[in-house]
Amino acid sequence: MTIDILARNNVKVLGRGEQPILFAHGFGCDQDMWRYIVPGFEADYRVVLFDHVGSGRSQIQYYDTDKYSDLRGYAQDVNEILDALQLEDAIFVGHSVSSMIGLLASIRDGSRFKRIVMIGASPRYMNDSPDYFGGFDASEIQDLLNMMEMNFIGWASYMAPIAMQNPDRGELAEELERSFCSKDPHIARQFAEVTFLSDCRGELARTPVPSLILQCAEDSIAPIEVGNYLHEHLKNSTFRLMNAKGHYPHLSHPEETTSLIRQYLADA
Repeated sequence: MTIDILARNNVKVLGRGEQPILFAHGFGCDQDMWRYIVPGFEADYRVVLFDHVGSGRSQIQYYDTDKYSDLRGYAQDVNEILDALQLEDAIFVGHSVSSMIGLLASIRDGSRFKRIVMIGASPRYMNDSPDYFGGFDASEIQDLLNMMEMNFIGWASYMAPIAMQNPDRGELAEELERSFCSKDPHIARQFAEVTFLSDCRGELARTPVPSLILQCAEDSIAPIEVGNYLHEHLKNSTFRLMNAKGHYPHLSHPEETTSLIRQYLADA
C-alpha cells in the first residue's frame, strides 16, 4: 500500500515566497503551536507545517511502535516530507526534541537542508556525571514516565505550568495542558520515553549544515548549560540567549522568537 506522506503527517503549505521553511513541533504539541510565528514568514517564505505521527491531525493508523521507538523514525518522516514536496536547501525550525529530529534528518540527507534553527533544544535530557548536565536525574525521568502511566491527566496538569514557566499568564499553561491531554496516552508516553532517554551527543559533529540555537533565559526542560553544550559541539552554530522564559517562546514570546530567526536568516 502506498502511503500518502502529506496526508499521513497532515502537511500544510502556506506563504508566497520561494525559500522553504519547515516548522516542527515538540513533544505533546502539534503544528498549531506555530500560529503566532507563521505570519512573520508567510510573505517571504514557503512555509511548511506538519504533525508528527500520533500528534495533531496526523493519520494515527500509521503509528508504529517499533519505528517510533527511536528519534530516527521521526527523522525518516521529515526526509519523506521533503522528498514528497521536492524541497532542497530548506530551513528547518525545530522546537525541543524536533531540533534533534531535524539534526538526524539533515545527517541522513544534507542536500535537503540549508539551516537548522533549534528552539529549546537538548541532545541529552539526562545528567551524565561528571561531565554533562542535562537537567534531569535518571530517577526524575523515571518518575515522570511512571506518573504518565498511572495518571496521565494528572501528569499533564503537573507538567504544563513547569514547562511553560510564565506563571502570570495562566492561559498559556492551560493551552499546553489541553494539548498534552489531546494525545493518545500510550503514544504520548512512548514519545516521552524516546525523547527523555535519547542521546544525540555523538551525532552533533556530523551535522552538515549551520545552526541557530535559541536558548531561553530560564528553561526548566533545556537549561542554559545544555544550550552552551550544543554551541560548543555544533560546528557553525550561532547562540542567542533570549529574554523569554520557559520552554515555549514561540507561544509566550512570539515577537522575540520571530525577530531572532529572521535576523539570523538575513545575516546568513
